Amino acid sequence: MRIISICPSNTELLAFLGADDLLVAVDDFSDWPKHVLNLPKLGPDLSIRMDELEALKPDLVLASLSVPGMEKNVDELVKRKIPHLVLDPQTLDEIGTDLLTVGQACGIDAKPVHAEYSAVIAELQSRSAKAKSRPSLYWEWWPKPVFTPGGINWLTEISEIAGGRNVFADIDTANFQTDWDEVKKRNPDYILLAWVGIMTSKVKPELVRKRPGWNEMKAFENIHIMEEELYCRPSPRLIEGALRLGNLIHPDLYGDMELPRFIREKQL
Repeated sequence: MRIISICPSNTELLAFLGADDLLVAVDDFSDWPKHVLNLPKLGPDLSIRMDELEALKPDLVLASLSVPGMEKNVDELVKRKIPHLVLDPQTLDEIGTDLLTVGQACGIDAKPVHAEYSAVIAELQSRSAKAKSRPSLYWEWWPKPVFTPGGINWLTEISEIAGGRNVFADIDTANFQTDWDEVKKRNPDYILLAWVGIMTSKVKPELVRKRPGWNEMKAFENIHIMEEELYCRPSPRLIEGALRLGNLIHPDLYGDMELPRFIREKQL
């Protein structure tokens, strides 16, 4: 079976299913597991070169709507009658369902991986229940204009199973644009920078500290750079991100928890 993934999270789903050897090409941003860097690249996920994709004669293209703007890729796949599967997860449960869906499409039994994924989430939830305090977390996806996840998003769940709470969890949407004054008003305990598509080395906390009035916030000296690939992609790697976050805000509860086997194996 010849598979093409045009979104990093989908590439990672295939890896967890042990089906990444079926890949014949990926988008430019797919970078995990490392061996996919050797595959042909078809362009940024929002600007896939469809002529090249079609020439590879895939049996299945894994597309996604988790990134705004991906609709045009799907429209083109439909127009060209290229076999494809479109994913659009917003929650950890939906990511688990996607494991089963992609597994079925590839003829792979995904139930063991799904069971392990679910068990790790349950373990994180169990530890979270023991938290005596739940610090408020402001997640920043983009600095200007400011975009942040709302209540219907995996980062709200990640916050909860790590013993915290998304300061914008009351907003009934997946992501939305806010402003510096509103963030200041909510006065979070932590500022977590996970700028989409930006290398961690390029994320600058000092620029955030220059925002008017932010020196008055509780989190002014508690700004952390969070790896975009562990928090912005709807794949099982979010579990690693949740564990790292738990170790940051509640090291007493999560410090002895090892990275799950199904993730460790893929890092080798």
